[in-house]
Amino acid sequence: MQKTVNSLKNGVNISFTGEVKKENVVAMVQNCQSGKCECMSDETKKKIKNMEVSGEDGDVNLTLSGDILKEEIEEALAKSKVINSQCC
Repeated sequence: MQKTVNSLKNGVNISFTGEVKKENVVAMVQNCQSGKCECMSDETKKKIKNMEVSGEDGDVNLTLSGDILKEEIEEALAKSKVINSQCC
């Protein structure tokens, strides 16, 4: 799976391509929103105003809105058990 993180004017966009299932990205977002994930600090979580998943298996986009930096999200992705283990 390839992960590409790009800065946006009001947030960050992450493109997941290759061996990625949309349901896994949705699960990651749900874990983050419910506080079940440990991939990012509480400080970073507070900066995120909205998370939106789009696309389909093999080509999934996650757009995070808020005052967040590309580097913060790259660090969180490296720690994400859902994305890195490819399981739910």
